[in-house]
Amino acid sequence: MRGTNSLTGNNQALFVVDGVIIDNSNNNSSSQQQAGAGFDYGNAASDINPESIATINVLKGAAATALYGNRASNGAIIITTKKGKRGEGLGVTINSGIQIGRVNKETFPTYQNQYGGGYGAYYGGTNPYFFEEDINGDGTDDLVTPLTEDASYGGAFDPNLLVYQWDAFFDPTNPNFNKATPWTFAGKNGPSSFFNDAVTITNSVAVSGGTDISSFRLNYSKFDTEGIMPNSEQDRNTINFSGSHDFTDDFTVSTNINFVNQKTLGRNGTGYTDNILSNFRQWTQTNVNYQDLRRTYERTGQNYTWNPSSTSNPTPIFWDNPYYIRYENFQNDERNRIYGNVLLKYDVADWLNVTGRVTMDSYDEFQEERTSTGSNPVARYSRFNRTFREYNYDLILNFDQDITEDISFNGLLGTNIRRNNINSIRAITNGGLAVPGVFSLANSQNPIEAPFEQEEEIGVDGVYAQASFGFFNTLYLEGTIRRDATSTLPSENNTFYYPSVTGSYIFSNDIQTDWLSFGKLRLNYAEVGSGADFAQLRDIFIKPTPFGTANLFSVSDRRRNPNLKEERLTSYEGGLELSFLNRRLGLDISLYRTLTNNQTLPLAVSGSTGFTQKVINSGELENKGIEVSLNASPIQTESGFNWDLRVNFARNRNELRSLSEQTNNIVLGSFQGGITLNGTVGQPFGVIKGSDFKRDENGNRIVNATGLFQRTDPDAIIGDVNPDYTGGVFNSFSYKNLSLSFLIDVQKGGSVFSLDQYYGQATGLYPNTAFTNDLGNPVRNTIDNGGGVIFDAVNADGTPNTTRVDVSSFGVFGYQRFPNSEFVYDAGYVKLREVALSYTIPESFLKDIFFEKATLTLTGANLWIIHKNVPFADPEAGLSSGNLQGFQSGVLPATRDYGFNINLQF
Repeated sequence: MRGTNSLTGNNQALFVVDGVIIDNSNNNSSSQQQAGAGFDYGNAASDINPESIATINVLKGAAATALYGNRASNGAIIITTKKGKRGEGLGVTINSGIQIGRVNKETFPTYQNQYGGGYGAYYGGTNPYFFEEDINGDGTDDLVTPLTEDASYGGAFDPNLLVYQWDAFFDPTNPNFNKATPWTFAGKNGPSSFFNDAVTITNSVAVSGGTDISSFRLNYSKFDTEGIMPNSEQDRNTINFSGSHDFTDDFTVSTNINFVNQKTLGRNGTGYTDNILSNFRQWTQTNVNYQDLRRTYERTGQNYTWNPSSTSNPTPIFWDNPYYIRYENFQNDERNRIYGNVLLKYDVADWLNVTGRVTMDSYDEFQEERTSTGSNPVARYSRFNRTFREYNYDLILNFDQDITEDISFNGLLGTNIRRNNINSIRAITNGGLAVPGVFSLANSQNPIEAPFEQEEEIGVDGVYAQASFGFFNTLYLEGTIRRDATSTLPSENNTFYYPSVTGSYIFSNDIQTDWLSFGKLRLNYAEVGSGADFAQLRDIFIKPTPFGTANLFSVSDRRRNPNLKEERLTSYEGGLELSFLNRRLGLDISLYRTLTNNQTLPLAVSGSTGFTQKVINSGELENKGIEVSLNASPIQTESGFNWDLRVNFARNRNELRSLSEQTNNIVLGSFQGGITLNGTVGQPFGVIKGSDFKRDENGNRIVNATGLFQRTDPDAIIGDVNPDYTGGVFNSFSYKNLSLSFLIDVQKGGSVFSLDQYYGQATGLYPNTAFTNDLGNPVRNTIDNGGGVIFDAVNADGTPNTTRVDVSSFGVFGYQRFPNSEFVYDAGYVKLREVALSYTIPESFLKDIFFEKATLTLTGANLWIIHKNVPFADPEAGLSSGNLQGFQSGVLPATRDYGFNINLQF
């Protein structure tokens, strides 16, 4: 929210559920993502049960930091859950729903259907697009698919041409074994047939009740889903209990406890090497029938693939059978979590109460990843165990007293003690598995390298105060201040203060007019201090790969800094709220500016120092923007028909204003394809750098003497991940017991680099690599046969380019001949995000049965991408959440989700 405040730290909003701060870690490590490996384990805040949510409040500014600490400097999502109500009898609510998700074909490749597997006319013989080998032993060479080539730049499809393809070898049970089959496009049996319909079933039951002095609610929810990938499923069980009881008229105890167990099987890979979608989107043969791959695996259980090393060696050269991957190389993970609070409240007087609160967020997670023997690359097994604990202890004095009839006052004085403990260990086999099919660390072919172990203990002690004054119900003034002491900074620098002040003026009280229902002007100023990450003060030892029998340790390559200071964020905000026509029309406008200084950064240094990075305090990052929201009720009739409308618009401008005397650029992420994500002084956070087209003074692209584009060095700015603006339109229509709503989301601008297009165009997968050229001939024909293309460009001397380029072989359209900028796309979109149709059965129909209320709802999510610019992918798809954005590689297709839900109360 409101842009990026930290170059290398956490930029996500803080999640708070009933006063409990919820950890939202994502354990897809950045090193794995940049290397193009790993799986998408999601964010830990996904454990929050949507069935129990009562309200959500979004705090965008820094004012929330007084109560929740510096971690709320990026904003906070404040969630309250459903509670039992006092004075009501026992009630039961049953909720049950099903959702079907189907692949949105607009977000998956459309393949060219004219040419099949191969790199080009490289192989000699009578038909140079194919291998030639005597398969049936009659002394005559037969045509064989170039099995080792993972591209679709091969021979033109011809159903009369018989070719020995991958399914003619290795598996005698295959109907096509030792047979040549027609050379045709796979069509509907291509990679798109690999996906299933996703099915999600949600069931919950809640029992609630209350007396005059107590209330409770007990809820159990079960979430079961099967994903679009074969052998993928997730099961989540959630139990929530909330209750309160008045032990005396002045003393109340309340609690909210949640238990979550989540088990997941077959998460999708991210990046490149662990990702089936890299095969589908970048390196495949359009002649391959994926349903035959499925049937082959189901019959044999073996890794027989379209990409073997040769006709006599089934070992995959590049790509495994995708069904073998999903069922033999799967991953699984489990997380058990308990979070909640206990709150004691004592009313000392009618204007003063004391609140004591203890909150806890605690979970243990376990992850396993496998690569079977016979797969590409070497067989392996890894496991990751992590425990997370956070405890917060708060003692708060709450004041609420009118000073005079015209002056009101409320405030609080509190103290907070936070303790975090994180333990993790990651280990992996070395050199393969000694016994195939046995996945354990003890089954490592070679002695395993030292596991990566980490233990973090963080303590923060805070005191805070808040005071609010109201004058004549028109002028309001609020101030907060907080003092934190953190264990992640040196003792002489570990204490810092951060204040805020907010003023508001309800000017509609001083304007007597019928057309203005409400008007308020508000101003806010806030500062936020923030400690460093764990272990940034002292150099640490790591254990490298053993050399002989020596038991060695060495200092890591990052030089720590014992003199670190806190980061500092300063925020300014002004706003205007207006309501008209008896509040049927409303407008809310916010203007803001934030500056983050003294950031904790890993700065690159010369390797001659013995380090590759050193930690410093430096850098200033600015965000400024505008947010506008409009709400209206254009139609309200006595017959019960209503139309409500909400529109929002947000525009943020980000700039790295300074960095360090030693450099004006910091590389945030390095990705396959040679691109980097950067913080560059004078530019927004998150500019993409890579090679660009060389251009003349008029902006024309320049070609060399061979007709191919000239490229710049790989440090040109070719994209910016920040959108120009975002917005949305929500409409709700209701008539008596029937309601219909829909939401449209909009993003304008932003950039994303597609490794899928970078490789996939080179390998001839996409339609723009197999078109009719300006001569009316297939562009992949040789020059002598009227093929080739003349690129729209000029020569170095400025004259129009007339040189025809031969594109009959692999590589010309993709990464080999085009700069990185060719594959950077506008990430803007317009989406129909959500549709809901709901009907509440009239009470008159229910009076003879024991139900008090019954509601039926039809839902649709992500039904229509009205507009996008990224080809064959969802613009929002990427590696994962976090700071590393603007890169797509092997992204999953989006799904259109259709659901039905029934809610019963009795």
